[in-house]
Amino acid sequence: MRIDGKGLVDRTKPVRFRFDGKDYAGYKGDTLASALLANDVRLVGRSFKYHRPRGVLTAGSEEPNALVEVIGATNQTPNVRATVQEVFEGLVTQSQNRLGSLKYDLLAVNDYLSPFLSAGFYYKTFMWPRAFWEGLYEPIIRRAAGLGSLSGKHDEGTYEKAFAFCDVLVIGSGPAGLMAALTAGRAGADVILCEESHALGGRLLSDSQTIGGMAAGDWVAQAVAELQALPNVRIMLRTTVTGAYDNGTYGALERVGLHKPARPNLPRECFWRIVAQHAVLASGALERPVAFENNDRPGIMMASAVRTYLNRYGVVPGKRVTLFANTDQARGVARDLMAAGVTVAAIIDPRPEASAVEDCPVHVGAEVVGSRGRLGLSGIQVRKGSEVFEIETDCLAMSGGWNPTLHLTCHMNGRPRWSEDLAAFVPMEGAVPGLVAVGAANGSMSTYGALVTGHAAAVKAVEALGRKVSVPVPEAEDAPYRLKALWTVEGKGRAWLDFANDVTTKDVKLAAQEGYRSVEHMKRYTTQGMAPDQGKNSNVGALAVLADATGRAIPETGTTTFRPPYTPVSIAAMGAGGRAEGFAPQRFLTSDQASRDRHAPMIEAGLWYRPSYFPKPGEATWREACDREVNMVRQAVGIADVSTLGKIDIQGKDAARFLDFVYTNTFSTLPVGRVRYGLMLREDGLVLDDGTSARLGEDHYLMTTTTAAAGLVMRHLDFVHQAFCADWQVRFISVTESWAQFAVAGPMARALVNSFLEVPVELPFMGVAPVRIGGVEGRLFRISFSGEEGYELAVPTRYGEALFRDLLARAETMGGGPYGMEALNVLRIEKGFITHAEIHGRVTAYDIGMEKMVSAKKDCIGKAAATRPGMWGPEREQLVGLKAQAAISAGAHLFVPGQEVHRETDQGYVTSVCWSPTVGAFLGLGFLKDGRARLGEKIRLVDHLRGLDVICEVVNPVFHDPDGEKLRA
Repeated sequence: MRIDGKGLVDRTKPVRFRFDGKDYAGYKGDTLASALLANDVRLVGRSFKYHRPRGVLTAGSEEPNALVEVIGATNQTPNVRATVQEVFEGLVTQSQNRLGSLKYDLLAVNDYLSPFLSAGFYYKTFMWPRAFWEGLYEPIIRRAAGLGSLSGKHDEGTYEKAFAFCDVLVIGSGPAGLMAALTAGRAGADVILCEESHALGGRLLSDSQTIGGMAAGDWVAQAVAELQALPNVRIMLRTTVTGAYDNGTYGALERVGLHKPARPNLPRECFWRIVAQHAVLASGALERPVAFENNDRPGIMMASAVRTYLNRYGVVPGKRVTLFANTDQARGVARDLMAAGVTVAAIIDPRPEASAVEDCPVHVGAEVVGSRGRLGLSGIQVRKGSEVFEIETDCLAMSGGWNPTLHLTCHMNGRPRWSEDLAAFVPMEGAVPGLVAVGAANGSMSTYGALVTGHAAAVKAVEALGRKVSVPVPEAEDAPYRLKALWTVEGKGRAWLDFANDVTTKDVKLAAQEGYRSVEHMKRYTTQGMAPDQGKNSNVGALAVLADATGRAIPETGTTTFRPPYTPVSIAAMGAGGRAEGFAPQRFLTSDQASRDRHAPMIEAGLWYRPSYFPKPGEATWREACDREVNMVRQAVGIADVSTLGKIDIQGKDAARFLDFVYTNTFSTLPVGRVRYGLMLREDGLVLDDGTSARLGEDHYLMTTTTAAAGLVMRHLDFVHQAFCADWQVRFISVTESWAQFAVAGPMARALVNSFLEVPVELPFMGVAPVRIGGVEGRLFRISFSGEEGYELAVPTRYGEALFRDLLARAETMGGGPYGMEALNVLRIEKGFITHAEIHGRVTAYDIGMEKMVSAKKDCIGKAAATRPGMWGPEREQLVGLKAQAAISAGAHLFVPGQEVHRETDQGYVTSVCWSPTVGAFLGLGFLKDGRARLGEKIRLVDHLRGLDVICEVVNPVFHDPDGEKLRA
């Protein structure tokens, strides 16, 4: 029910919403949970396994019970936390995990079958008869599994992704977070303040206390006004930081439009990648429940949630509220309720030495041992000594203490430490580089302690940035945090730990009894902490029960692994932009329009669109255009856009060492200003990619990869760095889209290039130099993929089209012009250069004749695996050239002339073919068993699919200029 004069909701702006087909009224600023409680709706869901009635337990993102489906015009979102979802005009929601109505759930029969559905029951039952598994048992189990449902339609909502950079990232806006943001903001640092709620203030919006001589709410308003006025501070509301990653990177989910009616182009969510030099974790703490018999009834809530609903939303969840708590701080809940005119039936405190000064019945040294009221709490049983008595109550506010919200500090394999004083885990210092936990997140439970630690962390961060600041810390409540650890209350019935997954104390004890003593094994056996809430309320309590059951201390028992995301993140948000064309985006070269202007047909190369050939009037077939372009390159000069090649910028003191490790050959000896061809292996010893790397400076390299493997190589480098040499001083980034690069090849290439340069250069083969082209800084490489004297000009992408058009105009005055993919392929086959047609994932360095490139003086990825038996030797298929006077095809297989054609006599296969106007024959590259020893032999090429049966000559794969005189000219 609503309490007059309480709450921060805007009562001048009522909104209508729907839950389970019934219309309700709320106010702007309400969450779905607060609005339902205001309408006296206590039953909001059913539990996962037993389908027991469940009500709202918390007031935040840790909510395990009040999970609903939000139904939109184009989507249906399950497992939305009612405690987070804000109400708006027209919001439509429904309860989930039920068969029939919420009140009369037919699957509630599971609760009566609970003796047969204990932890791990699915490992022990449904074993016989065996034939029933696929036909009966599995379909039933799968039908019953899962939480919520989808519409079955495509989600047509809009999602976004974004990037942000800052000096200081502050996570959470309670007293510690606001103090940190104010301190860093006043120092002039670039600050991002993330708050998962729709308003700044954290627990200060729920508490009735003073800060700096003013009400906490007024202090918050003053701090928020100052932060909003600072141009260097960015406030991000409704934004949850979900993960901590390498190099000061944090993932964050912003709920952009989930609190508003849907409209075209309004994003539902935005997934942020935030890079911060320093981060302050002010995420507070989560109140933990106490496990006692039937502690899961609607109306049993966390004490802090009751206080939040009262002070922030002006809602009280019951008419007669009872408090069951083991801390002094929880008494404030009772005092706030009584001040608002709500009846407090009793305070139950398990500590015999606790005070009893409140103006209501106080039972010290007492415990709640049971409850009644199936669809809603109606009473509790209390045990004090040997006496057991009942209290009529419709709301029980319970508190077993607080657990610091330290999840982000564990996202890089850090483990928390146990604090006996707090009876909770606290973060280890330095667990995430650059991240400092403050306030309750670090175990400072008082308001003043939060302010002090938030201020200190911000001062340290701004001083590291070379700034100074002096900000006074206001006076505030600084009472010591005292509690008596209470995890469970002994009883005969079921006592719930994990409300979301229906895990009880008996389940954890059973896991220990059956040998699952490891906390990770217990977790998987019982499903403790594996629901959408990830056990935020229950994990520590479950650890305490496991520790007791196994005769160990809690620190010895340990914790489960905290992994991102901290709260559920929709796949659509993480994959924003990855739908339809965004899933496989069309990538166009800067020369795309210029190529189309010349009527070049486009072909797909990976995700890129590249010109196949450039037809001229009178050419009836692609072959005519291709042959002309090949001859043009061999006799004059040709221009090709090679911007699609992967380009990875690598820098750092260990850059050379890193390249030595990922390449088979040595790059640390490469002089500055030179380029070297390199071969890269996978961990299994097979060839991953080939390419070049240029040394631009002592600690600066530019790696070039094949178009097909650009993403694969980048992923491989990331893996190698993280898995094997994370402590090396090396960083790399893809710059493929940053540079437009054009090949200039042919006998007249040097003259053409020098006509462009402000200062002509004489580059040796495999050289690189910075150049200026029309006032633009660029790079010139002397490398060739055609076998002719060749150069590659690279300029920033925005100048790519202009340079391409100018190159073509100058080339045409010299008898040259553009050439496309078809001619490029012929040129490289004539020269014996390989592509991923040859290095397709099943060949070794030995197979392609590059075994000497695997240095014997150093180690590299894949080197050991490449020496395994069977990875080299005459029995393997080796790269050879094929020459024929009739058409041949890629994909054909090779056989000894005169032998039968079948799998057992297969000698190899063909990977690339072309008609060569230079050689005057059909050429091919392929792999032939012991091929290098069979040069000069005749081999039979058979392609049943295309009806080809041709006799070929086995030759050296380099058909043109085998000594390399042209490209080194």
